[in-house]
Amino acid sequence: MKYRFVSLFVMAAVLLSGAAWAEEGMWQIDELKKLDFGMLEKMGLELSRKEIYDGKGKGIASAIVELGGGTGTFVSPEGLILTNHHVAFTALQRASTAEQNYIEAGFNAETLEEEIPATGYRCYVLLDIKDVTKKVLDAATDEMSDLERYEALEQRMKEIIEEAEKERDVECRVESFFNGMIYKLFTYFTIKDVRIVYAPPRSIGNYGGDIDNWMWPRHTGDFSFLRAYVAPDGSSADFAEDNVPYNPPVHLAVSKAGFRENDFTMILGYPGQTMRYRTSSSIAHHQNFNYPTSIEIFGDIISLYQERAAADPGVAIKVASYDQMLNNVMKNYQGMLEGFEKAGLLEQKLEEEKAFTAWLDEKDEMKERYGHVLPEIEALYLDNETYREKNQLIRFMHFLCLMVRSGSTLNRWSIEKAKPDIEREPGYQERDVPRLEQGLKIIDMNYDRETDEQSLKYFIMRALELPENQRIAAIDAVVEGAEDAEAAVDAFIEKLYAGTKLESVDERLRMFGLPREELMSEKDPFVLFAAELWKEREELEERDKAFAGALNKLRPLLIEAYAKWKGGDLYPDANSTMRLTYGTVKGYSPRDAVYYGYITSLSGVIEKCTGENPFDCMEELKELYRTKNFGDYIDPLIQDVPVDFLATTDITGGNSGSPILNGRGEVIGAAFDGNYESISADYLFNEELTRTISVDSRYILFVLDKVSGAGHLLVEMTIR
Repeated sequence: MKYRFVSLFVMAAVLLSGAAWAEEGMWQIDELKKLDFGMLEKMGLELSRKEIYDGKGKGIASAIVELGGGTGTFVSPEGLILTNHHVAFTALQRASTAEQNYIEAGFNAETLEEEIPATGYRCYVLLDIKDVTKKVLDAATDEMSDLERYEALEQRMKEIIEEAEKERDVECRVESFFNGMIYKLFTYFTIKDVRIVYAPPRSIGNYGGDIDNWMWPRHTGDFSFLRAYVAPDGSSADFAEDNVPYNPPVHLAVSKAGFRENDFTMILGYPGQTMRYRTSSSIAHHQNFNYPTSIEIFGDIISLYQERAAADPGVAIKVASYDQMLNNVMKNYQGMLEGFEKAGLLEQKLEEEKAFTAWLDEKDEMKERYGHVLPEIEALYLDNETYREKNQLIRFMHFLCLMVRSGSTLNRWSIEKAKPDIEREPGYQERDVPRLEQGLKIIDMNYDRETDEQSLKYFIMRALELPENQRIAAIDAVVEGAEDAEAAVDAFIEKLYAGTKLESVDERLRMFGLPREELMSEKDPFVLFAAELWKEREELEERDKAFAGALNKLRPLLIEAYAKWKGGDLYPDANSTMRLTYGTVKGYSPRDAVYYGYITSLSGVIEKCTGENPFDCMEELKELYRTKNFGDYIDPLIQDVPVDFLATTDITGGNSGSPILNGRGEVIGAAFDGNYESISADYLFNEELTRTISVDSRYILFVLDKVSGAGHLLVEMTIR
């Protein structure tokens, strides 16, 4: 088979009309005019632009929400949300105990009163999008340094958000497109009370586990249902007994009519990040440093988690969501590296930049405007190499060591709250207080002291191996003068955990309210350690801001230059804003003489069953298969219950839980993964290999009806 790879910037220049790569692209929901709807209608779309998104809350896009780091869909007038099992997984983990393990057994609330909080989850309903490019960019001047430019733009965005949120029950964000070329203000209604309605048992919702993750063929029932609640007057409210289900302006019907190969599909969702307009310097950074070192660190921490989980069922629940998350990211990064090598991505990018430079050399005006861009970007990445190991290690330590994170939150908040609100760092303004407090509250749901101690020791010992120019003073001080470094680290860690009050949620919240002077006078060892680490982090943060400020000035110029070089329209990289992508139901050939069909079935679930996790098929499912008690959920072509299917739609992380729709805008499934061969599509789209994996809506309905006895949800939904 001939593999055709679209180079990063050639891709940006492809014309939409009649493009060879028509199914590529994550299109802004408010820019659908750029799409060729005549072509889409020929493919099978039956909706107009306004029926998809009209900017007034009446298009089907209004049923799509950002949720738990992924996407969800309103599928009833009572705020019922369809999403992925793995999107709802952390909510299940936080609600579980060793005695009542919802991860393992699943959850089924037969009434509203039985629904339980999805702790820490928020649901964002898009209300409005406005272009604020001029307002933002007017804050910057040519005379500013890179750091000054970053801070000026950041300050302007905070001002825009403050004005937009004033006296309104909304949350606003300013997002950049094309790496700082365009800025838009997004306004959301935030639903703070989200509850668990239904989740299948682990043996359905995560069938195949990490072994099957990112792989095809797949046989996973990766779906769950949550519900959005609001105050009785319809306003956003934290969990309360008298809250009522949210009534969305639009909810989508769920189809059990099925589909065939080559049928039209589209996805609406919130893809997180793609990097299709990056230079060779960025690709080299990820290929040679970021991905390999992250894989090594995550693998070590996963081993630690799994060893602790094997020793104690209670700890297994505590670490489950982090274990799953790190395994998923690690496998993603492994696929990235494999894809880079297979495509020769770095070499291809270098050749492309060489050709671009030669083109500039022939045009004096172009060279004067754009000739400095690539060399300056390369210089930025070379400077980044002088602190990247230290930066990465400190970030991971603060994320994965929960007591360090707690101390850091308290330390940083005590610094920021002394400033006027508009001058505080984003994430530490008054609007962020509920989120910060909630973060401190839910730490107990993941915290196990011995696991945290071992994680911290791992990062400290690793930090002691950093090169001389990237040492962390707060950690070097731990072993200063010690003959046995490891013994000194053990003693330091023992002192930290024995002396801290941060293991108590009440103490964390009490200290959150203290002024800085009083907080430091408490002399909590983790707060003091975080304060010492902050001296390093503050410097790194400024360098990161200067780095970002320079790139946000240079990358738009490069995109502009490439567009002039090749001509045509382009779509922006994913940035966690709502996008539409379209394609067809289709299988693929991963290698010579191998072809994967577009759909899997219940027969495949039974074939994989070994009786042991992660292929321990439920007895109820086996019995349904043995008796062929399939109801009306059979696919007529395969004469079996369909489970998962493939489509050529262009997605990435954040799309998890996105509805995959037919041409009428009906839900035919929930997207939950990409195939392993297409992981590197974050950088380049390969038409032959890039596929979305979704759980079939008929399998969702079959499990609800035949396995779980959740017929009340079938009654609540509109099923066609």
